[in-house]
Amino acid sequence: MMFSVALSLSVRDFALVRKEPLRVLGGVAVQLVGLPLLTLGLILLLSPPASVALGMLIVASCPGGNVSNLLTRIAGGNTAYSVTLTSISSVSAAILTPLSILFWSGLYAPADALVHALEVDPLPFFVQTAALLAVPLALGMALNAWKPVLSDRIGRVLAPLALACIALLVVVGIVQNWNIILITGALILPIVILHNSSAFALGWLSGRALGMEPARRRALTFEVGIQNAGLGLVILLSQFDGVGGAAAIIGMWSIWHLIGGSLLAGLFRLADSRTLGRNASERDT
Repeated sequence: MMFSVALSLSVRDFALVRKEPLRVLGGVAVQLVGLPLLTLGLILLLSPPASVALGMLIVASCPGGNVSNLLTRIAGGNTAYSVTLTSISSVSAAILTPLSILFWSGLYAPADALVHALEVDPLPFFVQTAALLAVPLALGMALNAWKPVLSDRIGRVLAPLALACIALLVVVGIVQNWNIILITGALILPIVILHNSSAFALGWLSGRALGMEPARRRALTFEVGIQNAGLGLVILLSQFDGVGGAAAIIGMWSIWHLIGGSLLAGLFRLADSRTLGRNASERDT
């Protein structure tokens, strides 16, 4: 999955950092720090079980995904800005994702106790997770820089394969934890919807606070609200023994953020069509 993402990354994707450093770095900060901080606030407010809280924090610590670029385009947002934020979060994920998971989970006592009960050693966890992310990212970006035509051909095959792998991981996570989902579904689904809606709202409000025009606000909304939950499942299954409540949260998030994101993109398009209609009526008048 990470290799297929890296095949689409190039130095050009980071050019916007020099042109608009405040908006780019501000958007990155909202995504990498603001979302985990918001998530911790929701956890402290709701006091969910430790495994559910861990799942929420893992999702919030993951980078954005390419789906955010697609939804931004559909919603009439600034796609170049979206691609830049996705590129930065994807590259920085090798270091920041494992650090973020350990840091934020340590601030909620039940989740911290669960991590210790699972005997997760911080140093091996960091090294293994960083390698899991950094190696395919480096290889993919190197191939794209060295052989862009070959990279594009491989990417056309691997991109849908990666999506299929994500879908398979979601299905496996749900099937393995089906009993937990049935028992706690009334708890998990509202938490996922609230968490995801809050993430979208954070992106939109942060865009306004940073003085962005509507197109960039929409891009930031999707960058914060759409996370690479498939990567979260990989980390959970490989490093946290696939603990049930966390798997249920991440699996449900994987499905819901696509539904919520698509609905939001539709609302943006509807708002645009109504605005065009009003402008046309005013011109006719």
